[in-house]
Amino acid sequence: MITVTELFRHPVKSHGREALSAVTLTQGKTMPWDRVWAVAHDMAKFDDANPAWAHCVNFSRGAKAPELMAINVTVNESTNELTFTHPSLDPLTINPDLPADSAKLVAWTKPIMPADRAPSDRIVRAPDRGMTDTPFPSISINSHASLADLSATAGTQLSPLRWRGNIWVDGAAPWDEFNWIGRHARIGGALLKIVDPITRCPATTANPETGKRDVDTLKVLSETYGHKDFGVYAEVVETGEIKTGDRLELI
Repeated sequence: MITVTELFRHPVKSHGREALSAVTLTQGKTMPWDRVWAVAHDMAKFDDANPAWAHCVNFSRGAKAPELMAINVTVNESTNELTFTHPSLDPLTINPDLPADSAKLVAWTKPIMPADRAPSDRIVRAPDRGMTDTPFPSISINSHASLADLSATAGTQLSPLRWRGNIWVDGAAPWDEFNWIGRHARIGGALLKIVDPITRCPATTANPETGKRDVDTLKVLSETYGHKDFGVYAEVVETGEIKTGDRLELI
């Protein structure tokens, strides 16, 4: 039996994660409060006057700034406030929709941003959808069995937090999630369609506790398995609540 063990959302793209016990998924949407905002750098070609989904190259992210991977965040939904923490920074609470608070987050992350990368500039958002790495509103599903197999190959225990996933499951055979592509999965009251494998970037080479690159996950994936994929993208086709402990049933 395949069961959901963990749920996560990432309110600001590449700027922290928050664990959940339950969430309602909506047809055609990302997970609520997931990638609602992104931090555009000063070379971004993001049109603030006509905001829409944009490619990840426009944003400050863990692939280029590994210390961002060590950020955690908590959400106060009633006040639209986010509280960020990082092992080398004091906590910060902001409302991302306020320009002054947007500047506070940029200033807060400046000490952990590489000097040779385009500096962060402002917080942006796309109306009605999250700024996922896919041009469609996606939710990522990852397998603990695959992570255990990859960890054994790498010779070290890899944290699930490296992969910035939304849904983690246990009980499947290692790497079997790639065989789910094109099928539907019922989780709790929601129905999802498994769409694509997730091709990974250098963000996964950073330790999510320290923000330091310590394992070449992409090399291990490529040399051992012949690809750089980990996890799968899904889209919600029927609205419903999901929670940890729910069964994932393939249809």
